[in-house]
Amino acid sequence: MNETIRHEKLLAQLAIKRMLSIPEIVQFLNISPATARRDVNKLHQQGKLIKVRNGVEHKIRTEIGLELEEKKNHIKHFSEKQRIAVKAASLCKPDENVILTCGSTMLLLGEQLCQQKVQIITNYLPLANYLIEHNHPRVVIMGGQYNQSQAITLSMNADSETFAADIMFTSGKGLTDKGLYKTDMLIANSEQRILSKNQKLIVLLDSSKLGKAVGMLFTSLDNIHLLITGHEADPAIIKQLEAKGLNILLA
Repeated sequence: MNETIRHEKLLAQLAIKRMLSIPEIVQFLNISPATARRDVNKLHQQGKLIKVRNGVEHKIRTEIGLELEEKKNHIKHFSEKQRIAVKAASLCKPDENVILTCGSTMLLLGEQLCQQKVQIITNYLPLANYLIEHNHPRVVIMGGQYNQSQAITLSMNADSETFAADIMFTSGKGLTDKGLYKTDMLIANSEQRILSKNQKLIVLLDSSKLGKAVGMLFTSLDNIHLLITGHEADPAIIKQLEAKGLNILLA
């Protein structure tokens, strides 16, 4: 099989599979690993695919997911937020409906929930794009006017907020014994309209935000079903919040 035919076959298969490892290419084209790597390098240089570690990705797939990957590379407290996301995902049961709001921890949670048997409702477009491109079967995108600075859609009509879910996951900029705080009032007001339509409100916050009152009070402590934070949290703050009746799970 000459090089041109190999490249055509490889690109056609990649358009279907979206991702291929070097062993898969070797088996599919019946070629040596060295030949597979040469083909991958050449097609990568031509801009026809994206070379990744021990494999390749479809160019369109990579461009759609790029915003998520770029955001992940700049997430503060990444390790802690990753643990929080894993713990949060473990609480979701098959066939549940979950709302994910915006923010870096929601991106990580969405990544954990992708391909699980849950319906994800969100207005955060980078997350929605990621889920769609990675073939998550049940995605609902809340509509409204596009807010470029936050990459979300916001509805100004209170009557249009008809979405409800088993769990609403959200984050914020601070949490004290008074409740959860957010700094963007438009986002906070939009999210407040669906608070009462969810059976559980679970807050995901890295430990650096505990004990801080920043921005506006989004909801009081007694409306929060569970807080998931990192084990780095100050024990004194954890004790204070638990004394107020807040359920806390350390990741």
